[in-house]
Amino acid sequence: MRTSINSPELPPQYEVFTAPQSAANDSYAEIMLGGLKTACLSRDEMARLMLADCLAARRTDIHPPKLVFASNGHAIALAAQDKTFGATFAQADIIHADGQAAVFASRLLTATPIPERSATTDFIRDASKIGAEHGLRFFLLGATEEANAESARILSETYPGIQIVGRLHGYFSEYEEDDIVDEINLTQPDVIWGGLSVPREYEFAVRNKYRLKAGWLVTCGGCFNFVTGAYKRAPDWMQATGLEWLYRLAREPKRLFWRYAVTNPLAVFLLLTRTNGAVEAPVTVAEADLQVLAA
Repeated sequence: MRTSINSPELPPQYEVFTAPQSAANDSYAEIMLGGLKTACLSRDEMARLMLADCLAARRTDIHPPKLVFASNGHAIALAAQDKTFGATFAQADIIHADGQAAVFASRLLTATPIPERSATTDFIRDASKIGAEHGLRFFLLGATEEANAESARILSETYPGIQIVGRLHGYFSEYEEDDIVDEINLTQPDVIWGGLSVPREYEFAVRNKYRLKAGWLVTCGGCFNFVTGAYKRAPDWMQATGLEWLYRLAREPKRLFWRYAVTNPLAVFLLLTRTNGAVEAPVTVAEADLQVLAA
């Protein structure tokens, strides 16, 4: 069952409710991290960059979303093992460090370390807070109908002012994507959250990038189940020491044992051997975007 929430009339130019308190950095570095070009951004910088990009996207009729993918041990290992997955992942506009091990490697092996881990399960709350403050419009795509609906309810109640303009569960086939893309576009979202599992969410994002209209498309895995509380986060000390995978393994040994047994050693090897400094000049945020944020 598909559910869309359409506003009969949008505020002029998607009215920004309050002015940002500070501007995003005017540039950020990218480093090669485990073989993946990864952005050196904090969670706060990511949220403000998202806002700048989304406000800029509203000013044009043709605006394919920036694809924002999460780098963790699983993704790093799969990108090295599977050429197709690696080529798909390389289509991201922004890759952020979802795993703590990636942050540790950047601090140990590069001169431009990543400030902090930006786990998608944390970032969706950062994005919801700034989105509520500035009237951003979210579309939730993925998970079961029940988890999707409950996520929309919780985010709406937790962050008053957030606009969940549409949502759809993740149980659809590739043959239905034309209709789904049209349905998403009709809601005029700023941010599309795609929680369709790996590698499907990345394939969906790349396949439909130039048909979707939004500011960002963020792949978010099982994020909606964390929002609802169906999946539990590890204690803070395990997150800080990079042991959240062990907590998850203890909770779901049958599902996760072979995944971690194969990907963790390979991911560590890749982080140690395919991590180096900046791969190019810092990425510059458009001047027009900075003017919007500084207003």
